[in-house]
Amino acid sequence: MNQKKKLLTIGQFANMHGINKKTLMWYDEIGLFHPYMIHPENGYRYYHYSQSSILETILLLRELDVSIDEIQTFMKNRSAASLECLLGKKITELDEHIAHLKAVRKTLSNHHQNMRTLLTMDLSEICLVEKEERCLVTVDINKDISFEKAVELITAETRKYQLHRLHDASYGSMISVDRLYQGKFDDYGKMFIEIPFPIQKTGLHIQPQGKYVRAFHKGDWERIPDRYEEILAYAKAQKLILSGFSYEMGINENVVDKIEDYIVQIEIPVRSEDA
Repeated sequence: MNQKKKLLTIGQFANMHGINKKTLMWYDEIGLFHPYMIHPENGYRYYHYSQSSILETILLLRELDVSIDEIQTFMKNRSAASLECLLGKKITELDEHIAHLKAVRKTLSNHHQNMRTLLTMDLSEICLVEKEERCLVTVDINKDISFEKAVELITAETRKYQLHRLHDASYGSMISVDRLYQGKFDDYGKMFIEIPFPIQKTGLHIQPQGKYVRAFHKGDWERIPDRYEEILAYAKAQKLILSGFSYEMGINENVVDKIEDYIVQIEIPVRSEDA
């Protein structure tokens, strides 16, 4: 095959790489990627098939959001070392972006499940559910710490884990089962937020996998103790022992405006008295 037969018109070369020929013209104008030759009589641009790998590298870098200036710098000093360094940087950025998207997807899935629950739930029902293990970031709270201060504390804590916003994850409050059995239904000990992506568990609170009693409370938080009394009665009737913590989480705050419509989901690990 002679060199002439290896030449492609700008339209053919652009079509082969799935781009518009105006892109090739622009790359030529800014000095990023030149045609193999320009016909001296009609000014037509021609490209050589061997240029394909270089163009594909440029297109890959553009797909990775590498700036034109960065690509031009790379092209002037093109080498295995410079490409390895540039791609390594972009792989790290891409991994971080993928992790963020997975976290967003998990949060959306949680919200979606909450909405499905809202459409089918029986507020008066107390039931048993199976739950997977969750990793929670927690901060200690008490009666002397206002809700606003607690949110401030948990927000500061989650910044250590690269969460962009509080609503990037599910959050709520915890009260120990010991306090529930003592009738101290308002003695909350922790506020939590779930880390929605894989992470080292050191220093985190592990919400255990297993069977949970689940109930809901709608309206004023001052009446939640009444719901806990009902949960304790249910557990006693079912010969179940509550353990660990009660995990409270609002499930409809993004679709209501009044506290009277606010719904709290309560979940508490349980085991059978015979276990």
